[in-house]
Formats: sequence, structure tokens, C-alpha cells
Amino acid sequence: MKPETRKAARARLARIEGQVRGLIRMIDDDRYCIDVITQTQAVRAALARVESLVLKDHVANCVADAVASNDEDERRTKIDELITVMDQAVRR
Repeated sequence: MKPETRKAARARLARIEGQVRGLIRMIDDDRYCIDVITQTQAVRAALARVESLVLKDHVANCVADAVASNDEDERRTKIDELITVMDQAVRR
């Protein structure tokens, strides 16, 4: 992972961590259910953005390097990994 991607992902995850702590407080404070659901949706969306950031970095670097290499096994491995990850995302 590129250093700038790592830094951005860590920053986003730190914000998400704060959001989750806020959700815990909301539950403890017996906040209105719709407010809690709205915040859980925001956390899920934020996690999706982190996932997208990391995936883009992976494709731009790891996958691109494998495709450019002369190693057929490495190319096949990276393609198979992408297919598996995308299949998992579709099943959610």
C-alpha cells in the first residue's frame, strides 16, 4: 500500500472509530432508534469509502505490477483475488 493511501485510510478509520464510540453512547443514552440507524448507515458508508480507497490502491499497484510482470501465476493469483473480493461484495 502506498504511504499516502495508508495515511488516508488510517485517518478515515480513526474518524469511523469515533463514530462507533458515538453510536455506543447513543445506545447507552437510549437515543431514538431512527437516529441510531442513521448513524450506523453513516458508519457503513464510511467503511465502504475506506474499502474503495484500499481497493483502488491495490489495483493501481499490486494488480498492475502483476499484470506487467512475466509471472503468469502471479497474474492469475491477483485476478482470482479480485474476483473473490468482488463476489463477496455482491453477496453483502
